[in-house]
Amino acid sequence: MSTTTIRLPEELKARVAAAAKRAGTSTHGFILEAIAEKTAQVGRRADFDAVAEERYARIASSGKTVPWQEMRGYLEERLAGKKVKRPVARKLAR
Repeated sequence: MSTTTIRLPEELKARVAAAAKRAGTSTHGFILEAIAEKTAQVGRRADFDAVAEERYARIASSGKTVPWQEMRGYLEERLAGKKVKRPVARKLAR
């Protein structure tokens, strides 16, 4: 395992130490967990962005989409536990 040095302002260092104590862990462990969480968050965001870009490219190339009102109604029915037919994407008038 390699070593990395970070410089923290005293105020942040004190806040980290207090948060680590409340969490029942060491400052070192708290910082490692924070770095791991942030790294995972950035990875999830990159995955989300990639899916969004792919979906938008599909909409742009086909010109087909589902109007929000239809999709909202579909989702509300699903949340209510009802069996509903999925809306079909179609070209919309511009």
